[in-house]
Amino acid sequence: MSNDKIVLKGITWNHSRGFTPMVATAQRFSELNPQVRIDWEKRSLQEFADKPIADLAEAYDLLVIDHPWSGFAAASGVLEPLNSWLSEAFLADQRVNSVGKSYESYEYDGKQWALAIDAATPVSAFRRDLLEKAGLEVPRTWDELIAVGRKGLLVCSAIPLDVYGNFLNLCITDGAELFPNDEEIVDGEAGLLALERLREMMSYVPERYYGMNPIAALEEMSSTDEAGYDPYLYGYSNYSRAGYAKRHVDFCGVVATREGVQPRTMLGGTGLAISGRSQHKEAAAKYAEFVASPEVQRTLFFYSGGQPGHRSAWLSEECNAFTEGYFKSTLPTLDAAFVRPRYAGYLEFQDNAGFPIHDFLREGGEAKSVLEAVNHLYRESRLAIR
Repeated sequence: MSNDKIVLKGITWNHSRGFTPMVATAQRFSELNPQVRIDWEKRSLQEFADKPIADLAEAYDLLVIDHPWSGFAAASGVLEPLNSWLSEAFLADQRVNSVGKSYESYEYDGKQWALAIDAATPVSAFRRDLLEKAGLEVPRTWDELIAVGRKGLLVCSAIPLDVYGNFLNLCITDGAELFPNDEEIVDGEAGLLALERLREMMSYVPERYYGMNPIAALEEMSSTDEAGYDPYLYGYSNYSRAGYAKRHVDFCGVVATREGVQPRTMLGGTGLAISGRSQHKEAAAKYAEFVASPEVQRTLFFYSGGQPGHRSAWLSEECNAFTEGYFKSTLPTLDAAFVRPRYAGYLEFQDNAGFPIHDFLREGGEAKSVLEAVNHLYRESRLAIR
């Protein structure tokens, strides 16, 4: 290796959707730009959610991040604003071709902190063969969802982070406003109803799912014949691809709980960011532009296991044929997804908000006390930034 060769280090998350497309795009980028080498490392999904990006930005040039970090990035300077390195025309294309609010979710204080290279939100996952064998249709209403539970086919990943998200999903799907002020995350009546719905749903879910994240739930759903329907689970197109898992998993939108109110879920996905400490920001920006470009998103990135963030991939006949319609069947849910708060203290609140809900679902108690506990954590997180 020559002395002037640029070496970039990147950190992403440990799944075929998160790691292999980054390795594949890095390899091709280096073939096109021999003076640049990009080495990707991976961390667990839990570490992806928990580890502060300030620590990662010290050690890596490129970071795959979750959008709630945008507010912290703006306040701390640990990430490099992409507006300084990417053209207005390129960013405008990214905005226009965003899947739902994916692009917007990384925009904060007038600057773009990451490119939405991956798009996801909770959708429903199901095994068509198992539902048909039980004489069931894919649920469209809450009562139909509970009917699946009575047949013993209902599952749902339910680690604390997931039950917190599902609580919000149920609130907004019932028409409630989320985070209306700095004192409460939702109106009291709506919050209590959502907690009771969540308790009813989870009463049919096997205990072991309280320790499963979405990946673990999908691994079980795709390898056994015990899990027929998961009503709220971040979509993974990998499990709809031939040869990826033992059993094929289909995906669709989530159930409605109130007539005339569109079901909505909490936007996820990932963005590609550049460390503010990187010594090679120009090379990192060129690679980020390469990964997020429409052609790479719907070809190399997708075929390497990625779940693109560019809309052209979601509308692509080839991408949909390869996943038996995953993208078109879940796109309406992505477009309706809501964006979590992104203020600098939000992630600490999110990390803790799921625990009282998790305890309530497993051990019982009063919904009112749970909602008060969550609101208390929320108020503390808002006070911390004043």
